[in-house]
Amino acid sequence: MDNPNIIDVARQCLETEAKAITQLLPSINKDFEKAVDLILSCRGKLIVTGVGKSGHIGSKIAATLASTGTPSFYLNPLDAYHGDLGMIDEHDVVMAISYSGMTDELIRFMPMLKERKIPIIGMSCNPDSILGKNADIHLNIAVESEADPLNLVPTSSTTVTMVMGDALACALMVKRHFESGDFARLHPGGDLGRRLLTHVSEMMVSEDLPIINPSDKMGEAIELITQRKLGLAIVVENNQLVGIITDGDVRRAMHRLKEHFFTTPASEVMCKTPKTIQANARIVDAGEVMNHHSIHSLIVMNERNQVVGVIDSFSCLPGTRFYH
Repeated sequence: MDNPNIIDVARQCLETEAKAITQLLPSINKDFEKAVDLILSCRGKLIVTGVGKSGHIGSKIAATLASTGTPSFYLNPLDAYHGDLGMIDEHDVVMAISYSGMTDELIRFMPMLKERKIPIIGMSCNPDSILGKNADIHLNIAVESEADPLNLVPTSSTTVTMVMGDALACALMVKRHFESGDFARLHPGGDLGRRLLTHVSEMMVSEDLPIINPSDKMGEAIELITQRKLGLAIVVENNQLVGIITDGDVRRAMHRLKEHFFTTPASEVMCKTPKTIQANARIVDAGEVMNHHSIHSLIVMNERNQVVGVIDSFSCLPGTRFYH
């Protein structure tokens, strides 16, 4: 190609790989379900193996699975020939990746597994390949073409292999009821680790709380909500929490009450079942509660069941979705 338009080349690459991912959808079938069930029932570890580019992708798949609740690691088949086969026992499952299904180093590894009756999940483009025929379950990762200009370099094929691994990880997360708190426990370093160790009491707003009485008029409540900038008012009577008024409650009440809104008592607008959390709870737990109930704030209580603060979604796990 003379003077190729580099933007066009790059876009064609992305379009080809995107098409390959879409064409992978039919491979999410009964065999995929069987693979998920086999991994889920495994009493040992999932060992992912492959050579070359497939090995690199396999290493990434193993890391993703390990970080989402499936005990897993990558094993190079060449190392297995020199003693590392001892890492695998009869309780394990092996996922073998070879796009052609004919990679010599991997195929020579398989009789060792078959002899020990270790289940094999094969991932290749050809169910009639040696890998496909000898695997207990085969996942088809065939693509129409690679994304490079010569249709030679593993590009689309490595992409769909990784995507298939991600699909397995996502399915297993759902099957295991894997939550954000579980993810944090497996990632003790950095921000996630800090949040796992941080308690609500360390992040909550505890001063100048927007506390009102049930008999206070909504005009007063609106003024307090505006001043304290937490998007809510806490309704307390005799030192006990009896309700909460959020921005949503205000909008709905204004629509319903119209000109009577500002003189209406807070008790007629408030939600009488506010969501709360204990001050000694962890930040990740607060995030899960807010995500489950689709809210952006929780009222924080002490051991005497008294209001001591407010925690909002910005203090919780990154990536958690909240709705107003």
